[in-house]
Amino acid sequence: MAQTQTTTHAAQGEQQQHPIKLYLMVWGLLFILSAFSYLVDYIGLHGYLRWSLILIFMMLKAGLIVAIFMHMAWERLALVYAMLLPPVLVLVFVAMMVSESNYTVLTRTMFFSAAP
Repeated sequence: MAQTQTTTHAAQGEQQQHPIKLYLMVWGLLFILSAFSYLVDYIGLHGYLRWSLILIFMMLKAGLIVAIFMHMAWERLALVYAMLLPPVLVLVFVAMMVSESNYTVLTRTMFFSAAP
């Protein structure tokens, strides 16, 4: 009985501590990713390459913030799926809608711009 009380008190008193080095490394990585994001504009890239790089750097930074600073890296897999799966599905549905809209524009230009 006494042993279970001490283990219970130890479990309640202990909290998971992450090393400060991890947070400093993530902070440095966020700084580097932000610098790369600004370099995309400074170099003068244009078009799809520019926006793709900016979005990639943005998603990497957001992923690091969620994983480390919001402690999602140490959560249960079910909670991770509950948080990450809906945005991924929204992106899939948006991609499907863009594909369908391109098809709709193509068919409208083919049939409505044809000379009689």
